[in-house]
Amino acid sequence: MDQNIKTGGISVQTEHIFPVIKKWLYSEKDIFLREIVSNAADAVTKLRRLSSLGQYEDNGETYRVDVILDKDAGTLTVSDNGIGMTEEELDRYLCQIALSGALDFIQKYEGDNQNNGIIGHFGLGFYSSFMVSDSVEVITKSYTNAPAVHWTCSEAGTYELTAGEREGHGTTVIMHISDEEKEYLEKFKLEGILDKYCSFMPVEIYFTDVAEEEQKSKKEKKKEEKEPPKPINDTTPLWLKNPSDCTPEEYKEFYRKVFRDYREPLFWIHINADYPLNFRGILYFPKITNEYESIEGQVKLYYNQVFVADNIKEVIPEYLLMLKGVLDCPELPLNVSRSYLQNNTYVSKMSAHIVKKVADKLNSLCNTEREEYEKVWNDIRTFVEYACMRDRKFYDRVKDSLLLELTDGKFATVKDYLEAAKESHENKVYYTSDKAAQAQYISMFEAQNIQVAVFDKNLDTQFLSQIETYDADVKYLRIDADVSDVLKGDEAAAEDPALKKLFVKVSGDEKLKVEFSALKDTNVPLLLTVSEESRRMEEMMKLYAMSGMGMMGAFPTESKLTVNTASPLIAKLGAMDGEKQEKTAAYLYRLALLSQRKLTADELKQFLADGYAILEMV
Repeated sequence: MDQNIKTGGISVQTEHIFPVIKKWLYSEKDIFLREIVSNAADAVTKLRRLSSLGQYEDNGETYRVDVILDKDAGTLTVSDNGIGMTEEELDRYLCQIALSGALDFIQKYEGDNQNNGIIGHFGLGFYSSFMVSDSVEVITKSYTNAPAVHWTCSEAGTYELTAGEREGHGTTVIMHISDEEKEYLEKFKLEGILDKYCSFMPVEIYFTDVAEEEQKSKKEKKKEEKEPPKPINDTTPLWLKNPSDCTPEEYKEFYRKVFRDYREPLFWIHINADYPLNFRGILYFPKITNEYESIEGQVKLYYNQVFVADNIKEVIPEYLLMLKGVLDCPELPLNVSRSYLQNNTYVSKMSAHIVKKVADKLNSLCNTEREEYEKVWNDIRTFVEYACMRDRKFYDRVKDSLLLELTDGKFATVKDYLEAAKESHENKVYYTSDKAAQAQYISMFEAQNIQVAVFDKNLDTQFLSQIETYDADVKYLRIDADVSDVLKGDEAAAEDPALKKLFVKVSGDEKLKVEFSALKDTNVPLLLTVSEESRRMEEMMKLYAMSGMGMMGAFPTESKLTVNTASPLIAKLGAMDGEKQEKTAAYLYRLALLSQRKLTADELKQFLADGYAILEMV
């Protein structure tokens, strides 16, 4: 046997785990390429670090990682011109699973500096290559100019170590793809993996399809100049830059690139958290086309520019999951687990910091970019309301930036609205849920210079109920919930028992409450109102029924009819008798009912019949 050949079996600290590696090392096999490319990028980062420390002179060389597909040979190769390994280092790091070269390097050269940019561990990560390979070759040469070495290992765990041939420093990993995993010899598949996991790694990565390059070479023989290859990644992603150095167009372009969303985001939040949190990122508020569109966002988690996972919900509070963005968290392990995130103090602090930054952004927009804030308010309103409902602290932070859309199209903060209402309706916010159906009420309030807010979303009733518990002094009243004092005149109203009895009769509701009041608007003969509490309870019951939770029984909705004694029509009605009076009273009642809801088929039929009968009596 050649004395220069060293053979052996992989030393494992616990037991022989190659079968486990092949099947179970990662939940997704695609991750093997991320691990191997990450190791290559690490090797370059290490060499750059040695150069910065004066322990290596790089002479201005260009660092890179190459991923090479050779379908005919059945191989996938990842090569770098980084730090490389000596025979001793290779024997130590590759022949003893779970011994990390990265950890050794950090301990030797970095000390307590944890922000070193070294991605992962040349231990188990390297062995992910066996998830798709029958055998793996490593050809490596150390930057110290020690002789190159060639290491070959089979899926059984037996290796062979010989002298290698390599001109420059660095490492080449050649994976011989197994017959069961031939999909990893397809260009489209590999490009998808590289795009997902390696788009922002800190070293330029070039992808080459050998067969495709051969075809190109034949076509380009006549050309004097070949187009230089382009890296498949952006080594300085936007989140690494200072916010002041980024333009709005750069933020939008980054959003389109990462999320492939043709719609522009509403706005964004650039996070640059220093010690002790140490994470960066950009979060976007996406544009939602309609209320029923899916509002689940997408937050991508990175570790030193290496993609880790999509939409890790433990990092961002559930009520902010509509956000899209990227977070780069070097404090988290590369192979992070969901259970780790759920029980990690760092993650909870990071989540709290994100909530604070979102609140700060909303406050900043409201205070310094009010016009732009008003333009996007209706797009983000539901998100903000839901967040306020779920987190009292978030509400406390943004309460002065909550906007009310008014019926005239203008906006006001709740604080400004209440300030303007001090003289007429202190600590009350009047609102409409349907500008068309409640147009009569709106006109009555506007005639008295009372602003009316618009709350017409499905979530609004629950939102208003919740924030009333936060601030018990402020009440939100729908304009048809009661006859406000601001609508009443100074004239005293005398009760008419006969008319009261008549309206109870024509309504068909023996429990109908009838009261008399002289309103400022003499054109409105009757107002039908349903108390805020009663209507909210009814709406809540309907929501429970729609969600399949069922109802314990319909909540009794109590209506109140206000007879306007200042109306000429009511005066005329009082002077009538017999059938004409009853038909007219029934017709007026159903007119009032129309301002509350749609008429049933029977009600509409009777309404039309009464109208025709009244016309015949004229």
